[in-house]
Amino acid sequence: MLSRIFYKWELNLSRRDTNRVVRPFDWGAEFLSDGPPATDQKSYLMGFAARVVRESDAYHSYAPVGDFHMEGGHLTFTSPLRTVSPANNTVHGWFFPKDPARVVLVLPQWNADAQSHIALCKMLNAFGLSALRLSLPYHDLRMPAELKRADYMLSSNLGRTLQSIRQAVLDARAALDWLEAQGYRRFAVLGTSIGSCVALATVAHDPRVNVAVQNHVSPYFADVVWRGISTRHVRQGLDGHVTLDELRDIWMPISPQAYFHKLQGTGKKSLLVHALYDYTFLPDLSVKVLEEYKRLGLPHETFALRCGHYTSGVFPFNVTLGLAMSRFIRRNL
Repeated sequence: MLSRIFYKWELNLSRRDTNRVVRPFDWGAEFLSDGPPATDQKSYLMGFAARVVRESDAYHSYAPVGDFHMEGGHLTFTSPLRTVSPANNTVHGWFFPKDPARVVLVLPQWNADAQSHIALCKMLNAFGLSALRLSLPYHDLRMPAELKRADYMLSSNLGRTLQSIRQAVLDARAALDWLEAQGYRRFAVLGTSIGSCVALATVAHDPRVNVAVQNHVSPYFADVVWRGISTRHVRQGLDGHVTLDELRDIWMPISPQAYFHKLQGTGKKSLLVHALYDYTFLPDLSVKVLEEYKRLGLPHETFALRCGHYTSGVFPFNVTLGLAMSRFIRRNL
């Protein structure tokens, strides 16, 4: 009965946005190379993804940023990865200082507006933690004029999606540089939904981060897009052009599964949040992540929300979740 109730509730919440667009499929190889697109773009993307996973440290490296600017709690800087959209190349963050040594980098969900997660940052402050909330690529102030939603971050353009998630990871690492320059020495990253994928890649490739919160978890980026109710319009653009197995391989560089092994032996602690009635990050996908953490012996705790994906942002579930995440970080950072 609860499953039926939450499914209808989640479906209704997912339909609030009426501006979803089914965009045409594109391999998008040009977003991954400075040269002309490969003739066989599918083969190129397959090879690119396999190489990136093998050489992920190089893939997630970046040139230091030199133009950080803070005004009234609003941080801006140029993204280490430049895209063809000028507005997207300026990163925006909102800083909530508290503790001079401990800070949480907060990465919101897909299509979060500029106010999303601000209340969470204030809750982290109440727990004695500083917070920096970062806007994701193509979101709020970074959104190009032709968009109504952050479609360029996740879409049926496979190469641009790869580029966008990589840009988010590099932006997060650059933001950690700024925080380190302010004197912070203990870092946590908290990511929600698509931000959870970005958070895992950031934690796996940045030795400064010792605590991670992954709010909604899946081993594979492709499976969430393929099966979730939030991305049905993206799936429509993919159908007939690529199989799930192919998509899983091409999007492996932005999938947490590719980087779990990099956490072994680091002592980094993670909180894995999963919702029991989640129809976006489906429960069987979340269970695979929990099993993988156990198999690899990675230090972690789990928190099971008795709600769904969208409803985790609705009272009282949002308060319960915020308290659980804040307590975990305060205890472990």
